[in-house]
Amino acid sequence: MAGLEKRNHTQITEFLLVGFETFPELQITLFVVFFIIYLGTVAGNLLLILTVWTDHHLHTPMYFFLSNLSFLETGYISNIIPRLLVSLATGDKTISLLGCFLQLFVFSFLGATECFLLTGMSYDRYLAICDPLHYASNMSPRASFWMAFASWTLGFVASFFTIIMASMLPFCGPHEINHFFCDLTAVLKLPCTDTSLIEMTALISSSTVLVIPFALTIMSYVYIILTILRLPSNNGRKKAFSTCSSHLIVVSTFYGALIIMYVVPSGNQSLDFNKAFSLLYIVVTPMLNPIVYSLRNQEVKDALSRSLTKMWYSIKM
Repeated sequence: MAGLEKRNHTQITEFLLVGFETFPELQITLFVVFFIIYLGTVAGNLLLILTVWTDHHLHTPMYFFLSNLSFLETGYISNIIPRLLVSLATGDKTISLLGCFLQLFVFSFLGATECFLLTGMSYDRYLAICDPLHYASNMSPRASFWMAFASWTLGFVASFFTIIMASMLPFCGPHEINHFFCDLTAVLKLPCTDTSLIEMTALISSSTVLVIPFALTIMSYVYIILTILRLPSNNGRKKAFSTCSSHLIVVSTFYGALIIMYVVPSGNQSLDFNKAFSLLYIVVTPMLNPIVYSLRNQEVKDALSRSLTKMWYSIKM
């Protein structure tokens, strides 16, 4: 009995990510699809960053925030998809305890930071459209830098203590995580101790990170839409809306997926449903970012055209 009790309380050193094992016939197809999406997303976001930083026409607060967002999205998708690709290609679904919590921290950190960055971007558009005369003074390069710095710092702080608390829990029982990455909700089902305190801490932290930035973003766009509707000309309204429509699409996709995942009661969701919507904000949103800003923003399209032209001439020479 003593030996059995000791084995039952042995600290496990790795988890098993179940992933998409309910679709064994689709493993190769999923690998190809995720591989193509990953390469395209990373290439698109890096190209967007390079374009913003090399074209002086885009050295404005709006595109400074955009380059931060593209950098974040690159890290966001790179934190999860490469490990998923290895699992699909080799069948090795194990992840070490340290690797799991590192993945969980990066996921939480970048997700929280994105909430704050999107809020900063909406405030930038609010000033540009609702208070254009004071835009240059209120949204100076110094101010935009500190807003971005605050977003990254708040994202780190909002995630750090919750993940540290979770990593200190004893794991000595089941080690299967019914997901394709280390999601906190799935991980907290595994400890062999009461997790109510950490669950409450995580709920308060995630609710604060989601609700406050989301409310500020909605408030900014309410003022933006009211201001646009008061503009006297159709051309003026069209031009004003075009400057914020790309950001609005990204915000709607990001928060829409999160609301469905974390606000809709879990009893109404199957595990496959959770995985599908996790893919929406882990894969689709980072992929959507460079596509939306490239296709719907004339300044970015012009800058990309200039960059590609320079590259073409440099190759010919």
